[in-house]
Formats: sequence, C-alpha cells, structure tokens
Amino acid sequence: MHFVGFLQRRALYKSGKNVKKTQANLLREILAYAKDTVYGKEHNFSAILAAKSDDELFKLYKQNVKDNDYEDLRPYINRHTHGEEDILFPGKPKMYATTSGTTAEPKWIPITYKYFSDVYGKMNKLWLDNFICQNPDAFKGGVVTIVGKAIEGNAPDGTVYGSVSGVSFTNCPPFVQKVYSAPPVTFEISDYKVRNYVLFRLGIEFNTTLLLTANPSTFVEMQNNINANYDDFVKDIENGTIKKDLEMPAHVRTALEARLKPNPERAAELRKLKEEHGFVLPKHYWPDLAIAATWHCGNTKRYLDKLTDSFPETCGQPEFGYFASECRAGLVMNGKDDTTLFAHMHFFEFIHAEDLENENPEFLTLDQLEKGKRYCMYVTTWSGLYRYNMNDLVEVTGFDHGIPTIQFIQKVNGIVTLTGEKLHERQFMMAVKDAEEQTGLKIRFHIGFADAERSGYDFYYEFEDRSVTQEQCEAFNNIVDERLKKINIEYEAKRNSFRVKDPQAFRLIENSFETFKAQCIAEGARDGQFKLMLLLNDEKRHAKFKNLVVK
Repeated sequence: MHFVGFLQRRALYKSGKNVKKTQANLLREILAYAKDTVYGKEHNFSAILAAKSDDELFKLYKQNVKDNDYEDLRPYINRHTHGEEDILFPGKPKMYATTSGTTAEPKWIPITYKYFSDVYGKMNKLWLDNFICQNPDAFKGGVVTIVGKAIEGNAPDGTVYGSVSGVSFTNCPPFVQKVYSAPPVTFEISDYKVRNYVLFRLGIEFNTTLLLTANPSTFVEMQNNINANYDDFVKDIENGTIKKDLEMPAHVRTALEARLKPNPERAAELRKLKEEHGFVLPKHYWPDLAIAATWHCGNTKRYLDKLTDSFPETCGQPEFGYFASECRAGLVMNGKDDTTLFAHMHFFEFIHAEDLENENPEFLTLDQLEKGKRYCMYVTTWSGLYRYNMNDLVEVTGFDHGIPTIQFIQKVNGIVTLTGEKLHERQFMMAVKDAEEQTGLKIRFHIGFADAERSGYDFYYEFEDRSVTQEQCEAFNNIVDERLKKINIEYEAKRNSFRVKDPQAFRLIENSFETFKAQCIAEGARDGQFKLMLLLNDEKRHAKFKNLVVK
C-alpha cells in the first residue's frame, strides 16, 4: 500500500511543476481518446487537436464546445444507456452513478473503465495511504464506513448503476476489506432503519480505529441510533445474533450470521459503559479511534458542532475531500480541510464568482487561479463530461506543490443542500404546482429555506384563499414533501434515513413578496436588478420571511 501510495503521490505532485502544461497535455489526451465518437465528431475534436500551442488549444476548445450542464448531455448519455457505443467516449461505460438532477429525471453519470481504474483505483489507494501517514494505527482495528449500495439495478442495455461510494467500498484492497466491520452485502438492505441497526450493531462489537462517511449528519444519526438500540445491540452481541424481527433478504441474513459468534465479554463491557455514562459516545465504545473522516465544508459544519467531545482526544478528524458522483476532483493531502486537485486526471475550468451573472463570462484555467478567490468549477473527464458545470462554488485556499487547493463553499444556480440531497429550485416549484393540482388550492407566492440547525427545510406559502387554515397548509406541505421524494432520489434517501427532517410549513401574510421586496429596496437593493430565488440557504432573508408569517 505504501509503495502504491508513494507512486501516486509522486505522479500527483509531478503534475504541479507546470500546471498549465499538465492540463494542456491532459486535454489533448482526452480529446484524442474521444475524437472518433459522435460527440467528438460533432464538436470538431480533431480540429481542436491541430492547435499549435497550449493557448490555442484552450481557445479552440472553448469555441467548439460550449459549457454544459447535465441536460445538455442527457441525449448522448441516453444513447449509451440504450446500448449504443462510441457516443461520448469509446465503447460503453463500466457503470453509471446515479444522483439527483434538476428535473424529475435522475442523472445517470457514466463511469468509463479508464476513469474507474485511474480515479477510483489508483487514487483511492493514495487516499487510504494518506490515513496511514496521518496515523499508523488507522487500520489497526476495525473500519466502519457508511456508503450507498454498490449495484442498485441495470440500465436498459443491462449496464449496472449504483453508488460510486459503494463501488469504491467494494473495490478497496483485500487487507482493508478484511477489517470492515460490515461486509458489502449489508448495503443490500433497503430499509434504512434495518440497515443502520445492522451497521451499528456490527460496528460497536469491536474496537474501531477508522470511521468514514461523507456526511457528518450520518455520525449524528449513528450516535442517536446506537443509544436508541443500545440494549438490543448488547443482547445481540452477547448471543452472536441479529434480531429475528428485522426484515432483510434471506441471503443477506445468512451471510451476516455466518460472521457472528457469541461475545459475552464485549457485551459486559458495553453494559458497564452505559452504567457509567448513560448516553454513550464513540469515545467510550471506540477509545482507540484513530481517524474519523467526513465533510467539514458548507452546511456540514453545523453537524460537526453537534459532535463536539464525541470522539477521543487523539482522534484525527480530516476533511473527506471534494467528492461528487460526477467527479472525484482531488484529495485532502495536507491533513487540513483543503482538497488538492487532480491536475493530471481532470481538465478544469473556472468562472470567477463575481462573473457568474455575466452572459459571456471569462473561463479561467487551473494556472490562472488566485488564492482567496471564489470560483464556479467546470470539469472535463475521461467519462464523457465536457466543460461540465459542477454548480459548486469553491474557494482557492492555497497551493500544494504548485497545484491549487480548494474548499467547497456552497451550491450555486438554485441548488441547495443540507446533507447531500442537492434540492433544486425547479424541483420545489414542480412539487408546489403538483400540490396545487391535487388540492385545488392556489398559491400566490411561495419560497423555501434550508434550516441547517434543524437539518430540514422551511416552506412558506401565500395562498390566494386567505381562509386556508394551518392544518390545510400542513396537508399541502405533506404533498410537496412526498412529491419532492419522487422528483429527487437524493432527497428521498436523506428523508428516509432521517438525515433531512420533515419540512415545516408556514402561511405567509397577504402581499408577502411585495412587503419583502419593499424592505430590501429600503435597505439599498436596486429595484431594476431585484432578484429572488425561490429556494435558498440564506439566514438573513430567512429571518425576514419569519416575520411575514400569519400569526
């Protein structure tokens, strides 16, 4: 592992000696790889490759390939999912990663064999080696990791789709898989309550030294789940069982029970911990926990505050790193919160935050970034995403061996997320419209806010019929919630796993928007440039609407 990690670390840092040249060479390789595909021919990849300089290459790429969001690429991806080859990239993909989109249709993110081998193969080994470098005891005990299901189903042509985190989990080196507290088959349990019971019952039986999950909200849920089921966990550990009333596929139960045996000594230890502490924390049942890695960025900091004093004092808590279904952009290499970008794996472009409203913004390359500035990031990958808008605002925090390091700040362009659900303004509007049609109630104005403290959404409605009661408003809101679950698969997953709480419903006073706008203009906003998104993560604006609620 150390040798493989050393090789990948050396390759990464070598790419920073001349970032511009690295990026130009990489872009040429990606374009050459895909020049004979449908997309490559339509967008003149061969002509772009005729560029005589790096600057000309970048210029021709921008001229021939417009910046894309998923909907721009969906027609090409759909051709792949129905069995066609050589559309965005040569051949067909290894798999698809599924995630929520801006419409009711989820995104199918293709993962090519090359991308999987390089980014989820070689660089995952570097990721694991980083943990050993941070603490040699990271893999001394058990490993608890909470991921999605590796294979969830099949595309129309039979290609599998599932969770990238789940696939990464099942493809870790054998020595790592041996110390997983829960085998991959655990994630085939569809019921979140049952799955979590099994995960944490297996997890607390042994002394875990490495704890991994992207969302810190999962750590909070883990703590609460363990205490809620503590006595049942202890009984199961004592008897070497998993509660018989938990429903799961027969083959899953068979595989799990084959790993179990009575452990009365550990059960006695756990009973004593509860007697001593009441509410038992990870630092109590995992005293040798070396590393607990999770996201620290954006809204997730609110969840980290709830974990204060949960882990042993010697436990390292590194940032999980910038990781999305579309692109694993880099790794945290410095033990802090900064992601060092994979300059040798993806071609990056950026728009400065102040230029986002410009109809013709300037696109910057990796070598043009400045420390302390914020940008919206675009990527070109080996998996057929060309000049793809990640819709993420990131801040450049510095440079690691010449490579820019970033931190995620927030989603942009109408996307809000509390714990990875990526809820879009358009989806909220669709759900409200469906609720109107179902109830017959008409909305004059509506707006939603993420409440990170509560880990839920607050939805505000101004009904045309002023006699609508709070009870009717809440029934309307329940329909919106259920519709959002159908529209957004990530929202459904987070709601079902209780990481996103029930949305709260509020009735707004008459002319609420007009009142709000007047307040903003009185405070200095320009009337002609006044804009308001209908789904926000904005505490100041949220506070204003809290004062416009029907008393």
